[in-house]
Amino acid sequence: MLSVDALTCFRGERLVLRDVGFTMAPGAALLLTGANGAGKSTLLRLLAGLRRPDGGRILWDGAPITDDPGGHAARCGFIGEQNALKPGLTAAENLRFAAAGRAIAPALAAFDLAGLADLPTRMLSAGQRRRLAPARLLVGTATLWLLDEPTLGLAAASVERLGTVLAAHRGRGGLVVAATHLALPLAGATPLRLGA
Repeated sequence: MLSVDALTCFRGERLVLRDVGFTMAPGAALLLTGANGAGKSTLLRLLAGLRRPDGGRILWDGAPITDDPGGHAARCGFIGEQNALKPGLTAAENLRFAAAGRAIAPALAAFDLAGLADLPTRMLSAGQRRRLAPARLLVGTATLWLLDEPTLGLAAASVERLGTVLAAHRGRGGLVVAATHLALPLAGATPLRLGA
């Protein structure tokens, strides 16, 4: 279970997040919305443990995530606006890097990438790279998926595929926190508007 209590964060001198709080049980989804600069990406980085809050707490099963940074990193899968893919590796090699011995074929199929598996990532289109990024989550073992604008650059069919993958992850007890300006197929997600 993920719990956030009175989370506050500054960017320079500017207060970006103030007293943000929520709790997520297994299978839950949180949809972050708000204008540019409202703190959506900042909140995702805080949840990933990539930055410390200026106030408040982030707890996993009742313990602060700072108590076990390595364990928290292992339970988090993060997709930022940059895809964090290695351009010199093929699509399959990028997935194998994240899979640590687990099968990658289901992830390639889930995002319609099987025919592109042996192409260097630098040769993939922007939309194909955006599909490869969440495929990395699918081959991993992370429980908490943190997604920053995951539908950016995706065609409608790819957004639908992403929705299917997100639903399956939640069905296994996984958590999803997604920041978006665009429609995202995340049935039953709790909305959290930042900067309001």
